[in-house]
Amino acid sequence: MTITDVINIGREALLTAALLAGPILGVILLLGLLIGIMQAATSIQEMTLSFVPKLIGLILLLYFIGNWQIGLLVSYFHRLIDNLPIYLI
Repeated sequence: MTITDVINIGREALLTAALLAGPILGVILLLGLLIGIMQAATSIQEMTLSFVPKLIGLILLLYFIGNWQIGLLVSYFHRLIDNLPIYLI
């Protein structure tokens, strides 16, 4: 296993993590921004008002893209396991 192999494994792991977390973080950020603007405009500072919509948005997002995320993670691990004999040489 060379330094290049280690760097490639790390790069693929970081790219996979970014692809898995990016949509979730983006939706939560967008919902938080919209709720924050609404709270600032209406002067309502209830904590559950910001938490519950984000939780519902997260659940809906995982329902729609969860299958894609699991497939991406499984394909990454399949590539890693398939290349394991190459890395051990």
